[in-house]
Amino acid sequence: MADPGTRAGFVGLAGRPNVGKSTLVNRMVGTNVSISSIRPQTTRRAIRGVVTDPATDTQIVLVDLPGVQRPRDSLTGRMQRRVEKELADADVALLVVDATEGIGAGDRYIASAILASSPDVPVVCAVNKSDLVGREVVPVLEEAASLEGIREVFPISAKTGEGVEALIGGLGLLMPEGPFFYPPGERTDQPLETRLAELVRGEVLVRTRQEVPHSVEVRVVSLTEREDGLTEIRAEVWVESESQKGILIGKGGKKIQEIGTAARKAIERDLGGKVFLDLEVRYPGRWRRDDELLDRLGIE
Repeated sequence: MADPGTRAGFVGLAGRPNVGKSTLVNRMVGTNVSISSIRPQTTRRAIRGVVTDPATDTQIVLVDLPGVQRPRDSLTGRMQRRVEKELADADVALLVVDATEGIGAGDRYIASAILASSPDVPVVCAVNKSDLVGREVVPVLEEAASLEGIREVFPISAKTGEGVEALIGGLGLLMPEGPFFYPPGERTDQPLETRLAELVRGEVLVRTRQEVPHSVEVRVVSLTEREDGLTEIRAEVWVESESQKGILIGKGGKKIQEIGTAARKAIERDLGGKVFLDLEVRYPGRWRRDDELLDRLGIE
């Protein structure tokens, strides 16, 4: 039985690729649970971040979804189906738009798609990057409010945190009565192996050319606690061509060493201890079009 006044629910984030959904989830949760990058289509899985406010007995489970897009292969097809399913199951939909770009056709399409698939789900709009446009944010807020189905609009900056507390408060009021889904101290439901693989992939995104990032996936093969106190992680970095494999390895292995060093530091910050990280670059074939390989990666 729920405690008196306890509220908890799921919020599905929707928006065009690269509007800052992952950065917003990390800001709201208070730690990095989703990798963010200037590269669009960074998020491939539905990643849950948990925001618990003991003062109001409210828990918000944020579902960071891939950017809405037209499917081009098995990978993007799965990503789009995941978006549709999570939004249909959500208690609230949070549409994130970019203040620096204004409200475009893509934002209108997503708003209408949410309304068509989930007509009873309240929709809130967060106008991100509002700090970058100053007073020019006003017409963007007005246009966002005019989108069909939008209940409330919040100007925010996921990068600085401006307006985020107000957004959390507004979402909390829309949560249905019920028990918490996760213990108050839990921040995400991601398996450890997935979280570590994403940290490695995040460093690949930062350090590779434009033609490589979307063709890369990371799979943790083994995770071992050694007697000397080190956490030993062996992971495979998958690419889709031999040329991409060469780019990632780099001359004399320099590029993959650079990626490995940065990823090891990120993982050590996350785990709070020393790590031995071994990366192997593999070309398993056109994995984005291979349903069996996508199953092995856990991309539903």
